[in-house]
Amino acid sequence: MAKGIFYVETWPSAPEREADFHTWYDTIHLPEVVALDGFTAARRLSPVNDDGPFVAIYEIEADDLQAVVDNLLEAATNGGLRMSDSLQMDPEPNVRLLRLTTDYVPE
Repeated sequence: MAKGIFYVETWPSAPEREADFHTWYDTIHLPEVVALDGFTAARRLSPVNDDGPFVAIYEIEADDLQAVVDNLLEAATNGGLRMSDSLQMDPEPNVRLLRLTTDYVPE
């Protein structure tokens, strides 16, 4: 079974919506995504110097990593996920699917 991550860069739709953005992401979006087949965990990161996007990293385990992401994108567009207008969609979030090639753990 392959392992990978789905990397997503996002922004709040407006500065005054940032609190709503974080609440939606942490209490609604992350649990809904991780409940989908193939997703095993999620993390969010914030820019240290307020000079970049917020980042979500979703961990995936599946025979077909792309199929897991395709299922997520379908759920997001057909109402299977509760989306929020606090998420900036113009431009759309920057996303990348990455396959694990090396897993180094020191002894």
